[in-house]
Amino acid sequence: MSYKVFTKGEGLSEEDHLLMDAASKITDNAYAVYSGFNVGAAILLDDGSIVTGNNQENIAFPSSLCAERVALYYCNANFPDKEVKKIAITAKSKEVVLTGPVTPCGACRQVISEYERIQDGDIEVLLFSEDRTVYYFDSISTLLPLAFETDALKRK
Repeated sequence: MSYKVFTKGEGLSEEDHLLMDAASKITDNAYAVYSGFNVGAAILLDDGSIVTGNNQENIAFPSSLCAERVALYYCNANFPDKEVKKIAITAKSKEVVLTGPVTPCGACRQVISEYERIQDGDIEVLLFSEDRTVYYFDSISTLLPLAFETDALKRK
């Protein structure tokens, strides 16, 4: 796996810091009453606007939705003609101190991969922890190298 690590966010652009701040702020509004694990995602669109989302839990756990998918689905529903340039993801736990960035679950990786395919362009991924340690990926394909793709659905 190839990615860059930025300690305390040093070396990142102002745009990246704004995106990380938005993701961090939205974690406070997560509905995570069962897990105590708040996740926030912030997306930078090609027009410079930022869209956020957080995890939404449900007593029927399969009905819950991750922050990444909340934000991506909102983007596609409301800004279908905009490209997603970057997504910043962070988490806070009410139980433990997280010592490093958390990664998207497999379902979220697949959804991000789908949006890369839809827009025919990479989405940069910034995963960061409370101490601002950042793992930077230039595409979700680094985190999901063998994504399920539409060609698999075609009969040859």
